[in-house]
Amino acid sequence: MELWSREDPQLREVVWFAGRCRALALLLQAVFNLLIPDHSADAFSPPRLGAPGPWDALLERLLGGLGRWDAEHFLFIAERGYLFEHNCAFLPLFPLSLRALACLWPPQLRPRSRLLLSAALLNSLLSVLAAAALYALGRAVLRRRGEAFLAALLFSLSPASVFMAAAYSESMFAFLAFSAMWQLEKGQSWLSGLLFSLASGARANGLINAGFFLYSRGKGFALQLQVGSASVRKLPLMWKQVLSLASSAALMCAGISLPFALFQYYAYVRFCSPGTGLGQTVPEPLLQLARDKGYRVAGMDGAKPPWCSQRFPVVYSYIQDTYWNVGFLRYFELRQLPNFLLALPVTLLGSWAAWTYVSTNPRHCLTLGLERSKSEEKGKPRDGFCGPAAFVYVVHATALLAFGFSCMHVQVLTRFLGSSSPILYWFPAHLLQEHEPLLWSTGTDNPASGKPLLRTSPSSCGNGTPDNLVVKLLLNWRLITPLSKSILGFFLCYWLLGLILHCNFFPWT
Repeated sequence: MELWSREDPQLREVVWFAGRCRALALLLQAVFNLLIPDHSADAFSPPRLGAPGPWDALLERLLGGLGRWDAEHFLFIAERGYLFEHNCAFLPLFPLSLRALACLWPPQLRPRSRLLLSAALLNSLLSVLAAAALYALGRAVLRRRGEAFLAALLFSLSPASVFMAAAYSESMFAFLAFSAMWQLEKGQSWLSGLLFSLASGARANGLINAGFFLYSRGKGFALQLQVGSASVRKLPLMWKQVLSLASSAALMCAGISLPFALFQYYAYVRFCSPGTGLGQTVPEPLLQLARDKGYRVAGMDGAKPPWCSQRFPVVYSYIQDTYWNVGFLRYFELRQLPNFLLALPVTLLGSWAAWTYVSTNPRHCLTLGLERSKSEEKGKPRDGFCGPAAFVYVVHATALLAFGFSCMHVQVLTRFLGSSSPILYWFPAHLLQEHEPLLWSTGTDNPASGKPLLRTSPSSCGNGTPDNLVVKLLLNWRLITPLSKSILGFFLCYWLLGLILHCNFFPWT
């Protein structure tokens, strides 16, 4: 069956559940934003220009919680472009999409109101599509429908859910990345490359996704050498294949990196070529903000920024280093202990996932998955999270975890992994399937079942729709194992706390 088929009842439940979770998140953030006073945070907060109308005031009350912290940057960029130098840490695909969608709303609304409304609707749609893409990817990689289904349901309650709803690029990146991975699993290399390229225009860590393409090509070549005839291993033919592989890999990597590279060039032209007169068109309150905070304004006369003189002028790394002190082990300070505690659950989960996979498949990991296993030779490779197809995803998640823990503000690890790697959802789904007796039923992938405990409910969202396993576990909270309570507790607590804290300018992940 086609993975996107409308006849797939599990896909329908994933879409319905994701939509309901997003609607509930929007409702709760509005309630919390009304009930809890905003914290006075030291964050980017440009002045609101122009008098708000009654509809603007209403939208600010209902959706203002979506415009906190980094969302201020995205909304500001969508309205005024890359006016300040440190705005260039946020790539353009998401704000450009907001600006395009904002044109659909009545011009009587202030630009911020139109952008907030656009962000709420766009991210609601993209997060639902990301859940569907994760389900499709899980079916292709794990080859266990139940495990893929459960992982997609968990995604709808992601610990990073507040960032999927707010005016951040997480939902867009998750949809593009998961869709690209799925297309690559299907053998659609060029469509996958296009989606990966768009993802690198949304978030800088999209560049790492080129590794999926490189690994796919390298693995295909290695397996071809192992199963091919002697003629395939002849030196002239092998060199021809190697050159073809290298050229296609270089071309695809260049395509994936192109949006990021073009944006660095745009920033260079904008900030390293003073004297354009752009400063005359900037409203005085924004110029005053720049003077008060020390922001560098695009097009203003004065000394060039230091990064302009670098051999490879990359504004992104300069901003991370200068404005936010991002670098290797720079965050390892005693006063950052609360932030390390915030990142502890996702760090433990990611480390446990890597250890489980490596300890289950030591030889497969040592050979980088390039050697055909006996089960593959028999045409029956192991499926599920510990199957060979998940290897590259485990490596990807582990690399992101190691980099984020050692080089980034560690509290962002939750949303960093939650929007980039399917492992954060596949591994908990694997643990629940393996260790939760309530899921050992005929409707799941675990063969060690006796009498079905969770039955199909025709009332979920149409006749024949399977039960929502996450909801069933929550309704049977007193019966589930401590491990299941820990997993679901982590997802639900971060889902709810994120809405309470982030939407009122309190520090969060």
